[in-house]
Amino acid sequence: MSKTTCSIACSLAALVIVLANCRNEMPSNMVDPPVMPPGTTFLEPSPQRNGDPVAGYNYLIYGDFISSGVPLAVFKQVFGGNSPDDLDRTGDADGIAFRFNVVNASNGVKVVAPTCLTCHAERLNGQVLVGLGSNTYDYTTDQAAMFQSADLAVKFIYGDNSPEWAAYYPASRAYKAIGPYILTKTRGVNPADKIFATLSAHRRADDLTWIDDQQFSVPLEAVPTDVPAWWLMKKKNALYYNGLGRGDFARLSAASGMLTMLDSAEARRIDNRFPDLMAWIRTLEAPAYPYAVDQTLVAEGKMVFEKNCSKCHGKYDDGAETYPNLLVDLPTVGTDPLLSQTYQTYPQYHNWYNGSWYAEAPNKGQLLPNSGYVAPPLDGIWATAPYLHNGSVPTLEDLLNSPQRPKYWKRVFENTEVNYDKEKVGWLYSTPVSKTDADTYDTTLPGYGNGGHTFGDALSAADRKAVVAYLKTL
Repeated sequence: MSKTTCSIACSLAALVIVLANCRNEMPSNMVDPPVMPPGTTFLEPSPQRNGDPVAGYNYLIYGDFISSGVPLAVFKQVFGGNSPDDLDRTGDADGIAFRFNVVNASNGVKVVAPTCLTCHAERLNGQVLVGLGSNTYDYTTDQAAMFQSADLAVKFIYGDNSPEWAAYYPASRAYKAIGPYILTKTRGVNPADKIFATLSAHRRADDLTWIDDQQFSVPLEAVPTDVPAWWLMKKKNALYYNGLGRGDFARLSAASGMLTMLDSAEARRIDNRFPDLMAWIRTLEAPAYPYAVDQTLVAEGKMVFEKNCSKCHGKYDDGAETYPNLLVDLPTVGTDPLLSQTYQTYPQYHNWYNGSWYAEAPNKGQLLPNSGYVAPPLDGIWATAPYLHNGSVPTLEDLLNSPQRPKYWKRVFENTEVNYDKEKVGWLYSTPVSKTDADTYDTTLPGYGNGGHTFGDALSAADRKAVVAYLKTL
């Protein structure tokens, strides 16, 4: 698939980064509030809707939560239709890469639209791993011009009064609106928060219809995030890195449709299907570490971890797992504060959301800003490098030994065994003396800092090595 194709897909489909599973009951991981470490706050669970996981997976790979895109015939002509990564789909989607769905637009025209798997699936050792966050995509260039070119092509082939143009236009309109606001400084990080904020500036809060001019200002700078793994979501009581998303997870996630939906009637249709998708996500399990481990070292690391790390990140004993759902305040965790602080500096988005259809009962969602970051579950952490909420640390060893974290680092964006560091656990990297290109991560930039989470510094080198060995097994 061409870089242009992936650019269009991921920029649109990043909207669904917030997906998480839910039930019509309190989350199964709900326990009595723990004795909290200093500087932390317990995040209370919320009731969730029930869902059918089989129907949810079907909706994931065939669904029309994004209902506008490139006409199918044009897509096949330009990009082809023989992808081996088609998720074994049948019908029109046969041969269409996993990042896309073939759906019927509201007027019945078949279009190719991006899916959540553009950002919530990644290749690892030659296989597409559904649920692994994308860590290779490049958002460093403004691709709005591509839609201007696509506009001309669709008009030329079908005409600007055609059903095909009408089916395509909502996607073009939205992408050209968000394009300048979602530029990142390095490859591999994601601007999903900014996509939602920009779209909300173009939507009426009551009926979600489109407004051409922004109703409130949106800062141009995009704060980077690392795409979290879907299999972690079932343990969480709140969504997003700072615990911002509260209430009904399906309702929060259904906001993915804001990209192309016509109005709140379409939002309700999407919202009714998302509990099924959440139910399927809840069935996902983290992949097992595929390489050899030193079991003696693992046993040592487990003891060190449970003594020093489990109060925030939980325990992982078979049949007795715990996850405390703690928000760690900024002075305690010390990681780059910009993502968390942006919601206080620019409250327009969460105020819009909390006054919109999405926050209406029943099953309402809410956005409640916090000053800090959630200590995440660590299941499958070996596969989720780079680390921290902004993807600023390339390996676990660097994470646990902050003085050795590189200021500038560069990796090969092919997730294969030859590029994987089995000792440090993460991606092999070089350390240029400055930012040389878009593939170089520059931790001196606002929002890209690699400081904080210095808890591992107090451990001995031997203990850190043991903890890294143990983390491979989670």
